[in-house]
Amino acid sequence: MNARHDSLHIPAVIPAFDALRWRRDFPVFRQLVHGKPLVYLDNAASSQKPQAVIDAVSDYYQRYNSNVHRGVHHLSEQATAAYEGAREKLRRFINAASIKEIIFVRGTTEAINLVAQSYGRSHLQSGDEIILSEMEHHSNIVPWQLLREQTGVELKIIPINEAGELQPGAYEQLFSPRTRLVAVTHISNALGSVNPVKAMIAHAHQQRVPVLLDGAQAVPHLPVDVRDLDCDFYAFSSHKMFGPTGIGVLYAKEALLADMPPYQGGGEMIRTVRFSGSTWNVLPHKFEAGTPDIAGAIGLGAAVGYLENIGMASIRDYERGLLEYGTQQLQSLAGVKLVGTARHKAGVLSFVMDGIHPHDIGTIVDQQGVAIRTGHHCAMPVMEHFHISATARASLAFYNTREDIDALVQALGKAREVFR
Repeated sequence: MNARHDSLHIPAVIPAFDALRWRRDFPVFRQLVHGKPLVYLDNAASSQKPQAVIDAVSDYYQRYNSNVHRGVHHLSEQATAAYEGAREKLRRFINAASIKEIIFVRGTTEAINLVAQSYGRSHLQSGDEIILSEMEHHSNIVPWQLLREQTGVELKIIPINEAGELQPGAYEQLFSPRTRLVAVTHISNALGSVNPVKAMIAHAHQQRVPVLLDGAQAVPHLPVDVRDLDCDFYAFSSHKMFGPTGIGVLYAKEALLADMPPYQGGGEMIRTVRFSGSTWNVLPHKFEAGTPDIAGAIGLGAAVGYLENIGMASIRDYERGLLEYGTQQLQSLAGVKLVGTARHKAGVLSFVMDGIHPHDIGTIVDQQGVAIRTGHHCAMPVMEHFHISATARASLAFYNTREDIDALVQALGKAREVFR
């Protein structure tokens, strides 16, 4: 990262980011773990929830629990207004053109499966090619493998280098007259690498190829503007952005959605049903079969409001500084090697320690009150690339502090003492 600044553009006073002020909004941090204050560094797996989100979900169940749409009674009207209000909040949050482009799903995984089974099966055929990258989460690999079994499409993979970056020039070389879709991660969950997705989208569009972005690790940590990116599909999950589990969003351009068949059948997604045939509801409801996760959507809307109050640019800048500090501290430890050293990174610190299995690292640091993730992080091709079975991963959020990093470093020292 470039630490240089043009002094002409630095304001007279730069307000400090008060992580502890925001941390107080999260009830989970009021507890001790193994007698020590909780240090939560597993945000790439799932983030904690502020009181505002918890209250929004609780309020729905306590005051106006009811099914949405079509109900004419007061509770249903309240629930529908809150549910559709959350959709509008999400439209604004990622700058979609219309609420018709915001599809509620269970999360990033279902969003990608929806695109694979609806767009993929109706638009791709045997011999067509899909471009993925070597750093993808399993959720952006397996749905396309299933589509390959169903249709005969071929998968082409952008390789990564030893820093965990896409190899320069490799992406462009993979395009052919049979390329029909690009599906890549915005930010790697296992490495933290931030991919140059805007340039990648522009290149794909020159070939008239649509692009899907897995935004699960991006939306909680930096401003995302889908119209500026010009992506065709963008998938993300609530639980990684301080909202409830079991809810997420597929953004897709309206013209694409209008041309795609339903992913699932049932109530809500239909306009008429007869045994001779059915007709589909308007967007976005065509892709939302059955009773939705109403409380989850309302909670996600509350999470979006909470993030907007802090400011995504402020979150990005603060976490960037925290990542730099964490990188310096881990690199200073003997026997610790970072896995993923891309020039453009988000707040993920994956590492290995000489002579200690990552699972043992995770167990020992947990005894010090420090929560990290260990394993392959649903990115086994990444592990194979680096010839390792697993890493320990500390992942950051805006409520983390330098003291959290220091606690991790101290806990790693304990792990070293145990295995000395």
